[in-house]
Amino acid sequence: MSDPLNRLRSLGLRLSHEALAALVAEAEKSSLSPLDLLARLADDESKERAGRNLARRTKLATLGSFATLDRFDWNHPRSLDRSTYDQLLSLDFVGRAENVLLRGPSGVGKTTLAQNLALRALQQGLSVRFCTLAAALADLLRQESVPALERRLKRYTLPHLLVLDELGYLPSDARSADLLYNLVSRRHELRSIVVTTNLAFKQWPSVFPGAACVAALVDRFAQHCHVLDIDADSWRQKTSLRHASK
Repeated sequence: MSDPLNRLRSLGLRLSHEALAALVAEAEKSSLSPLDLLARLADDESKERAGRNLARRTKLATLGSFATLDRFDWNHPRSLDRSTYDQLLSLDFVGRAENVLLRGPSGVGKTTLAQNLALRALQQGLSVRFCTLAAALADLLRQESVPALERRLKRYTLPHLLVLDELGYLPSDARSADLLYNLVSRRHELRSIVVTTNLAFKQWPSVFPGAACVAALVDRFAQHCHVLDIDADSWRQKTSLRHASK
């Protein structure tokens, strides 16, 4: 008779052979009843599947590597409303299809805070897409036909949470502005967007010179938007100076 653990794996159980063997050994040592063993098996399998699902969705979200909140120095910024950020971590804004603007100079942690919001959403079973605004627009601009563009737009319109990083760091043309307006309009009051930027809303037209849709773009994005301003010196510059002084 073949190994029953291998048979369980062949039937679709996600737990590794080693994890199954350890569970059986623990059951024998602790004299677990068959019902208790099955309950433990179900619990471990559920955790394994949830972990694999999270890993798959995290890869699709393209979050990249980043510092988690336990490594974030809340004492570094001169001004940052932590209570507002903690409230955003509840993800109530996603349930209400509201937007978030993380605003401040370069290097103050906007991207890190946005990535941690995205991670929390993934942990809650939501779909996420994270990318720089420049990368998203370049991706859409590469589409050579209307059908191809419509298909690619779904990459940015379907996730529960879309994070667009670094608005304002690179200038864009009017067509890029039209594409961003298209994204914001399609998600308006349906799905949430998080944007990081160093610019006030009134400065957004400088990113898209000559684009006629910027006022409407700002109006739609800002209608249901939580704004979190960060006043701080650049973390990267501080770290660089610290290393240079050693």
